Amino acid sequence: MPSVVQKVKDLVSSPKVTAPTPREIVEKLDKYIVGQDRAKRSVAIAVRNRWRRQQLGEEMRGEVAPKNILMIGSTGVGKTEIARRLAKLTDAPFIKVEASKYTEVGYYGRDVESMIRELTENAIGLIRQQERTRVEDIAKQKTQERLLDILCPRPVNYEFTGSSPVGFGTGDSTESGGEQQEKDSHERTRKKMKAMLEAGELEEREIEINIDQKAVPVMMGNMNAEQMDIDFQGMLEKIMPKNTVTRKVPLHEARRVIFDQVCDTLLDTDKINLQAVELTENFGIVFLDEIDKVIASEGKGADVSRQGVQRDLLPIVEGTSVQTKYGYVQTNHILFVAAGAFHKHQPSELMPELQGRFPIRVELDDLTKKDFVRILKEPKNSLTKQYVALLKTEGVDLDFTDDAIEELAAYADKVNQTTQNIGARRLYTILEHLLEELSFEAPDMKMGNVSINANYVQEKLAKLTDDEDLSRFIL
Repeated sequence: MPSVVQKVKDLVSSPKVTAPTPREIVEKLDKYIVGQDRAKRSVAIAVRNRWRRQQLGEEMRGEVAPKNILMIGSTGVGKTEIARRLAKLTDAPFIKVEASKYTEVGYYGRDVESMIRELTENAIGLIRQQERTRVEDIAKQKTQERLLDILCPRPVNYEFTGSSPVGFGTGDSTESGGEQQEKDSHERTRKKMKAMLEAGELEEREIEINIDQKAVPVMMGNMNAEQMDIDFQGMLEKIMPKNTVTRKVPLHEARRVIFDQVCDTLLDTDKINLQAVELTENFGIVFLDEIDKVIASEGKGADVSRQGVQRDLLPIVEGTSVQTKYGYVQTNHILFVAAGAFHKHQPSELMPELQGRFPIRVELDDLTKKDFVRILKEPKNSLTKQYVALLKTEGVDLDFTDDAIEELAAYADKVNQTTQNIGARRLYTILEHLLEELSFEAPDMKMGNVSINANYVQEKLAKLTDDEDLSRFIL
């Protein structure tokens, strides 16, 4: 029988943790993110290196450090989107945290470790979902049996052993003719119910089920028990009796509740926790946004707090053990992707030790009018496609002409140059203002085709973009 450690190794090297090539990663990122080719290549190589490390011998594997990345670029150029899409492509545990938030609580010490606890929770969710998929067929069968037991309760004078009814309470196994008839009648009724259940004829019938209510998280001072090293919440749940309530719900909803309950009983929690910790340590990704905000500025009282955040980030990035309620998590091989605009500061102003832990530096390009045109047309999730889909639900067929997209891109570029440059996020405000009236009237239109052309864009936006004061407050 394979050991627990071997099971974990099998998980890490299994197809469940995807390992696309750098070229495949870049191609997939291109479907959602316009431009920024250097950043895409850098993160693709860093991710592939993590898979390569898993193929090495145990001794060499421990020596290979992750190639952490520092992305430098203005807001709205795609830094966060690259990291977020990367995690989805690799099925890796991923969290995004703002480094600046650790300067706000006046703490000294341990709060920075909370990012690793959150990352581990993310991994627990991923492994749990994988395990649920594995036991799904068994859970569906057991759920069906539970529903049949509710719809067609067994007679009180006998029980089932396997598939055969066994009499009891008579002192022997001899059954009277009346008892046998009762059992046969029950079996016929159960078969009919099963056929109706499988045919979907009982989906709206209301039945009574027992639902376990989760205990409300305990608050201790200003700290939630879920954030503490020791899992007090879990300990209390084991000690305190379960709070069960009986509710009458439609069968289709009861199936979902019972399915979840059955899955929970089939899952091995200890195995999930062990695998999640291993997955976190080898494939976890932490995106540290606003890293430039923890650089001290002369003459400001927040300097001590900002320097403190850097000092506390350093051991996490270098490699340390963080205690979680699932056990200790080693951060030595977690990939850290940091990002910042660096308008007022330079990366060289970070602590030298922290700088050294981000060997890959990538500068992202500011977006131009040409980029805005591509952003509106090319990505699978482009804003124009989103608005077309939204209004389609109201029976309105929306269409953006090429000259309208050119005009929208020109306005976005102009407003970014004359006011604060917020990159592609400017397109959100411009499109929302452009389609505000149409979105309001769409439910009453019921049907129709609406074409957005350059004239329509100019009519709605020209006055706002020409008036710089209006642009600052509205766009």
